[in-house]
Amino acid sequence: MKKLTISLIAFATLSFSFLLPSQDDELAKSMARGKVIYEEKCITCHMENGQGIPSVFPPLAGSDYLLQKREAAIHAIKFGQEGEIVVNGTTYNNFMTPPGLTDAEVADVMNYILNSWGNSGPIVTVDEVASVKE
Repeated sequence: MKKLTISLIAFATLSFSFLLPSQDDELAKSMARGKVIYEEKCITCHMENGQGIPSVFPPLAGSDYLLQKREAAIHAIKFGQEGEIVVNGTTYNNFMTPPGLTDAEVADVMNYILNSWGNSGPIVTVDEVASVKE
C-alpha cells in the first residue's frame, strides 16, 4: 500500500508539472515579446546583431555591462541613459532617449538581450524592474 501511495504521488507530481509553466517557458515567452520590442525600439542604435555602433552606441552582444551592472542596465532601458558608461573596456558618452516602456516590457527586452547573441543571464522579473527607481 505504501509503494502504491508513493507511486501515485510521483505520478500526480509529474502529471501536474506539465500543466505548470517552467521558468524556461516563461523566459522563452518573455524573450519573444522582448525581441519585438527590441526590433521596434533598440535595433537602430544597437543593430540587429547587438553589436552596436563602435565608439557611438555600446554593444549588447557580449556586454560585460549587462551582467556586471544589471540594475544600471535596467535603469537605462526604463529611464534612458545619459553620461559616460564603460562597456567591454570602451567608454561611451551618448544619450539614450527613454523608450517609454512599461515594467513588463523592460523585463521582456532585458530578457531578450540578456539571452541573445551568445549572452546568458538570469531571468529579469517585472518586480525587479519595478524596484528600480529613477
